[in-house]
Amino acid sequence: MDEASGWQWLCSECREDLPIVEPPCCRTCGYPYYGLVESSRSCPHCATLEPLFDEGRTLLLHRGSGAELVKCLKYRQGTHLMSDIRQLAAQRPWLAEYLRDAVVLPVPLHPRKERERGFNQSALLAKAFVEGTGQGRVEQLLQRVRDTPTQTRLTRVERVRNLKNAFALKPKTTLAMDLTYIMVDDVFTTGSTLNACAQALRASGATKLKVLTLAHG
Repeated sequence: MDEASGWQWLCSECREDLPIVEPPCCRTCGYPYYGLVESSRSCPHCATLEPLFDEGRTLLLHRGSGAELVKCLKYRQGTHLMSDIRQLAAQRPWLAEYLRDAVVLPVPLHPRKERERGFNQSALLAKAFVEGTGQGRVEQLLQRVRDTPTQTRLTRVERVRNLKNAFALKPKTTLAMDLTYIMVDDVFTTGSTLNACAQALRASGATKLKVLTLAHG
């Protein structure tokens, strides 16, 4: 373990190569703006999304070591990396402010998929973000009610169709109109998954919705 910095698994070279996202960035999806930009809500990555959430942020770009981090977490049983992700969250002052007083909601996996993988990476990320910043609280309020095919090779239109009515609030769950709910997922690709979750939350009375992802791309 790197005692000086708190990092445990990521080597110094990997840490230095992480494509970390800092402001200024797109308010909708969190993709960074480079150079001088005009004030704008959306960027080309999410211009056609029609988001059902109010704001979005991301910690990394899904490329290079950022993509490897996501791949290791999801497909190589890389749960040991959560200590380093907590450290990454702890070093982002903007993230603590973003999570302040919020209810943090992991994007759920279908029970079959979670049994196969052994964990829900979004739930682990939500916990790491809250623990790393000391802000927000995690609640498991959403459930995946349809076992949909993987989104990997689908177009944006196909993803929207694939996720229709895939998410719902858990039974006997109520939402507070005055609370901010932040949905957490591993990667922001087209935003279709997060929009599908937002649709279920809006239908159940949520008025303040944000999203947060580990990576974008």
